[in-house]
Amino acid sequence: MNQEINLQRMRSMSQMLLEMAGGNFGNRIQRTEEDDELEGLVVLMNMVAEEMKESVFHAGFINPHHSYRNLVQSTFILDECFVIKSYNSEASVLLNLTPDLLYDTLFKNLLSEDSLCFWNRLEEEILLDPDYHATVQLIYIAQNKLLVPVYCTISRLMNCSKILISFVTTVVEETISKFDMITPESKDLPIFLSRPSDILMIQNVYDYVLEHLDSPLPSVKELSYIFGTNENKLKYGFKQLFRTSIYQFYIIERLKKAHLLIQQTKIPLKSIATMTGFNTYPNFSKGFKKHFGYTPMDIKRKF
Repeated sequence: MNQEINLQRMRSMSQMLLEMAGGNFGNRIQRTEEDDELEGLVVLMNMVAEEMKESVFHAGFINPHHSYRNLVQSTFILDECFVIKSYNSEASVLLNLTPDLLYDTLFKNLLSEDSLCFWNRLEEEILLDPDYHATVQLIYIAQNKLLVPVYCTISRLMNCSKILISFVTTVVEETISKFDMITPESKDLPIFLSRPSDILMIQNVYDYVLEHLDSPLPSVKELSYIFGTNENKLKYGFKQLFRTSIYQFYIIERLKKAHLLIQQTKIPLKSIATMTGFNTYPNFSKGFKKHFGYTPMDIKRKF
């Protein structure tokens, strides 16, 4: 029995790592009453996710294969027995629950153990006050067993017995389509990405370039050797998938990094130019203005 419970705990941790690797830092792992090494790892992972959520989004870093839509509202409408009678699509997507798991389901079935005790007390308050309105933190359990902590606004609707629960979250969306890679800009290019493994390889090149912005960019020939492909597939595949060349992408990402360093630090501009791979400050300033429309000196620095 203990072995099965531990396997489930490890599956939750694996799922959490996958979510974080994909750029989603909003989930948490439910705590247990165990006092062992696995529980210590759970605490650590939840802390890391919280720190990453606060610092990464603030600094402007995101996973390159996703976009982030802030202020996405999810809503549930409950009857006087606290049974879900309606909800919007965002609620279903966030919790990854199908209609049969949401409609005509007790709202408390979506909550974690920590929130369940609090919700049981809250139900009495809601029923006793026809003008009830409050904002509280509730923790939902998604289909993958990860926790989703959010602040919910709970209100009694006027002239009826319905109860409205809504909350705002950050939603992660895929930006790369595996089935629609050819765009008007690349329709004349040869088609080299015919398998999912080809797309994954190009995404890995994308990540490699981002992780090595401080280093000189390898040639297409060298990159193709590193990733076990041929030059044409790498060159044209990258162009089809990201609508730019590898070199141009490398230059633009270095400029974005420089822009962030100028805004968020007091490092001298010439040092930032060197840190982001430019040989001289004039070349850096010229490329910066060409891309952003203003020079590095035009930016109002935080410090």
